[in-house]
Amino acid sequence: MKALLFLTLGVLPTVGCGDSESAPPRSPVSTGGSVAAGNFEGRAYERNFVFTTLGGDSAFLVPWLIDTRTRPGAVDRRARGWIFRGAAWDAFYDEGWETAPTRTPWRLLPHGSLRLIVGEGDAIEHVLFSEGARELDLELSSVLVEWTGPRGQVFRIQEAAIYLSDQRVAGVALDMSRVHAPDQTEPGDWAFLTSGDSLQVVLESQEHSEPGTPGAFRGWGRLDFRELQWPALTLDWAELRAFRPARQDVPVSWTVVSEDADVEGELAVQSAQIQAGQGPGPLLPVEALFVVTGELRLEGGAYPVRGLFRLTRP
Repeated sequence: MKALLFLTLGVLPTVGCGDSESAPPRSPVSTGGSVAAGNFEGRAYERNFVFTTLGGDSAFLVPWLIDTRTRPGAVDRRARGWIFRGAAWDAFYDEGWETAPTRTPWRLLPHGSLRLIVGEGDAIEHVLFSEGARELDLELSSVLVEWTGPRGQVFRIQEAAIYLSDQRVAGVALDMSRVHAPDQTEPGDWAFLTSGDSLQVVLESQEHSEPGTPGAFRGWGRLDFRELQWPALTLDWAELRAFRPARQDVPVSWTVVSEDADVEGELAVQSAQIQAGQGPGPLLPVEALFVVTGELRLEGGAYPVRGLFRLTRP
C-alpha cells in the first residue's frame, strides 16, 4: 500500500496512523536502538534525485537536491528543484527550514508544495511538486543498478519518467545518498552521465579536492547491462573562466582519465547555473550545476555522453 505524504521533508518524530517513513536505499550510518540523537550532531546528509532523458537532440534534466545538516539543538534542511530544457533553467523550488533534533535526520517527508509517494520497503516511488497550476511528478520505477561507495555512499540508477502537466517524458534517474562526518572537509563534486540507453556513469569525489588531484574521483558505470568500476579517476580542469560574484574560477571543460587508462575522455559545459555563497571573503563559496556534454572512451569504444555535473568550491 502506497502512502501519500504531505508534511515536512526531513524529520519524522513518530510513525503514526497515515504516516510513512522514507529512507535512503541503504542507511549511511548505523541506526541501532542505543544511538542518541546527539550522536549525529555536525553530520551533513545529501539525498539527490536527477532525472534525464536518454534520447533526443537536446537535454531535458530535472535535479532535486536535498541537504540536511545537524547541529546542537536543531537540524537545518534545504530542498531545491530545477528543470533544464533546451537552454533554459527553471528553479521551481527552493526552501530551507529548521526542525528539532531526531534520531533519523536523513529521513524524508514532504514540505510545502513538495510531496512524496512511498512504497513498500520505504522506497521513494514519486517526487512531486504541485503549486497552483504548476505540477511535476518524478516517477521512479525499476532499479537498473545500485552501487555502494567505500564510505557508505549509495548510487541507484532507476527507470524513471517525468509527468509535466499532461506530458510524460521517459528516461532514467539517479538516486544518490551521502553522509559527511563533522571532521570531514567540504563534500566533493559528482556527475551523472548517460550515452543513450547503452552507458550510464556516476563520477564522485567524496571530499573536496583541487582540480587534477590524482585519483580523487571514483567511477561506476553500466555498459550494455554490465557493471564497471574505476576506483581511481583524475578529473582536471582543461579550461576555466572567472566567476566574478565569488572571485573564483570555475571550469568550462574537464579531462577524465582513470589510473590504469581504462577510461578517458572530455567533458564541456553546455549550460550553467552558478551561485556565490556567503563568507568572510575575499573568496566566496561557489555552488554550480553544469549541464555537460562530451565523450568517454572505454573498452575500445567511444561514447558521446551528456548529463549533470555538480560542483562546489569552499
